[in-house]
Amino acid sequence: MTLRWHAVEEVYELLDAIEAEDDHEIAEELGDLLLQVVFHCQLAKERRAFDFDKVVRHITTKLVRRHPHVFGNLTVKNVDQVWVNWEQIKRAEKHGTTHARPSAFDGIPKHLPALLRTEKLLKKARRANLLHDAKPARKLAKRELARNLFELAREAHSRGWSAEVLLRQETQKQEALFRKSERAKSQ
Repeated sequence: MTLRWHAVEEVYELLDAIEAEDDHEIAEELGDLLLQVVFHCQLAKERRAFDFDKVVRHITTKLVRRHPHVFGNLTVKNVDQVWVNWEQIKRAEKHGTTHARPSAFDGIPKHLPALLRTEKLLKKARRANLLHDAKPARKLAKRELARNLFELAREAHSRGWSAEVLLRQETQKQEALFRKSERAKSQ
């Protein structure tokens, strides 16, 4: 297992502790996660790329820069405006760099679990005005929808398929369609 997966595992352990509302475990898991940060910084320092101090400076300046409604004079009306500002600031920061994000869909982590990645894609599609909710034949209650999701995973499993892989593949197809719509809309 490579180091990157250890970091992912530590994040999941932290999520478990947070969900359990166990402050002792939260503190321990935050320490384990911090160890990952320190360890990666040390490896980077040894190859003369960056160090822990640079990481701290970077996040500090980024937080100040991306929150002018907190650290500056900008007045916002609501949380939606905060998100719009955040995206504009982030896009401007990365413009003209190798990290530029010309599409609303750039920057969605490819290693997110499939369902989280799908939700992130849908959220970005909605913000880009590319997603219009279809009217369902009937509204499902949360419990019924949860049960349907479980049954779909069970159906995939019974056929020897991975629901994770299937959803990941479908999300990739839908992302390609959203990107195509986004390009058409911008022309």
